[in-house]
Amino acid sequence: MTPEISIVIPAFNEALRLPTTLDRVQRYLATAGLTAEVIVVDDGSRDDTAEVVQRYAQRWPQLKLVAAERNAGKGAAVRLGMAAARGRYRVFSDADLSVPIDDMEKLLRPLHAGAGVAIASRGLRDSQVELHQPWYRETMGKIFNRLVRIFVLGGVHDTQCGFKAFTGEVADRVFPVLQTRGFGFDVELLYRAQHAGYTIVEVPTRWINSPQSRVHPIRHSAAMFLELLAIPDRVRKHPTPGVQSNDRRASA
Repeated sequence: MTPEISIVIPAFNEALRLPTTLDRVQRYLATAGLTAEVIVVDDGSRDDTAEVVQRYAQRWPQLKLVAAERNAGKGAAVRLGMAAARGRYRVFSDADLSVPIDDMEKLLRPLHAGAGVAIASRGLRDSQVELHQPWYRETMGKIFNRLVRIFVLGGVHDTQCGFKAFTGEVADRVFPVLQTRGFGFDVELLYRAQHAGYTIVEVPTRWINSPQSRVHPIRHSAAMFLELLAIPDRVRKHPTPGVQSNDRRASA
């Protein structure tokens, strides 16, 4: 039976955090009564990430492991997971569940109402940041999102929160042509969806910062900014199916 929802979780060296994450996801799905598949993408881990997933899958048939040939970055891992997804709605979540999985229903509501994309956002007034990032991370995040709105994607307050949902139609159009493989891939996904005319809805969320975050506050921000500037040209060279490559950026 085709699942209603596919949940993709990219994982790189997440053997220690995955048991808690998978337990929480499984409990939520059972309580919510949702027909879902969960796909963990092992992005070339050097620890026991794959073994943890395989052990859980023995008693949880809806859980699948997809293994990348090598560590290629979060964007590449999510793309790989989406290629294996079959659900009517496709969600990806960070392995640390900084946004609690219980908030998934908030993302699904706009999709049920006709939106193409729904994203958890820390930048909205009603969002609840229960455990903040260090001040320098928050500051750099705000600067990055400001640059996103100026150079690439108008009208979106928080592109980087790692909890996003797509209809199957949108996912099948934007993920196969994704060019950005690193942490800036979210911007390209939203840029493509906006270009294609889909409605993007930001949803207030809860956020609990994970102190084990692997995003380096300076090195990754610089790399993400360079990726940001390259996105419009990448999309022109590799257009989304059904979208003219010379389309101008949609205004929000």
